[in-house]
Amino acid sequence: MKLDQIIKRFLPRDDHFFVLLEESAQNLVTASKELKILPLCKTQKQRVEAARRIKDIEHDGDSITHRIFSELNSTFVTPLDREDIHELASALDDILDHIDGCANRFALYKITRVPQAVPNLIDVLILSIQELKNGVHLLRNLNKAEDLQKSFMKVNEYENEADDIFDQAVADLFEKEKNPIQIIKLKEVLVGLETATDKCEDAANVLEGILIKHN
Repeated sequence: MKLDQIIKRFLPRDDHFFVLLEESAQNLVTASKELKILPLCKTQKQRVEAARRIKDIEHDGDSITHRIFSELNSTFVTPLDREDIHELASALDDILDHIDGCANRFALYKITRVPQAVPNLIDVLILSIQELKNGVHLLRNLNKAEDLQKSFMKVNEYENEADDIFDQAVADLFEKEKNPIQIIKLKEVLVGLETATDKCEDAANVLEGILIKHN
C-alpha cells in the first residue's frame, strides 16, 4: 500500500463526498426512469413536459457536480484521491447529459412512434445505472471488493446487451422504415441511448480503477 494511502487511513475522513456522489447517482436513476415515460407519451405536449422534467433533473445534476468540484477545491483531506472523485463526478454527469439529449430529441423531433428497441434500450440503461448507484454506495467500504466487481461485470454485460440491441435496431430501421427523415430522427435517438450505456461503462471503469488503487 502506498504511503499516502496509509496516512489517509489515520486522518479524519470527510464523508460529504460520498453523500454528494450518491446524490449524483440517485439523480441519474430518477432521470432514467423519467426517460422511460417518453416513448409512452401520446401527445407532443406530454413529450415536451417529460423532456422539461428531465432538463430540470439535469440541472440538479449539474448543481451536484459543481458542489463536488467546489468541495475538492476547499477540502484538505479527501476520502479518495482528488482526481478519482473529479473523474467519477464527471463520468456520472456525462451519462445524465446524454439522457437529457435523448429526451430533448424526442420533443424537438416530435417523435410519435418508436421501434421496440427504444424502450428496450431504456430498460437496459436503467439497469446499468442502478448498478452504478450500487457501486457508488460501495465506495464507502472498499473492502467489499467482490460486490463491487459484480457491479462492474453487470454494467459491462448491460453495455454489451445495449450494443446488440442497437445494431439490430439500426439494421431493422434501414430495412423497414421507408421515410428517410424518420430514419434520421430515430437513429439519433438510438445512438443517444447506446452512447449513454457506453458512458455507464466509462463510469464503472472509474470505479474499478478506484478499487484497484485501494486494494
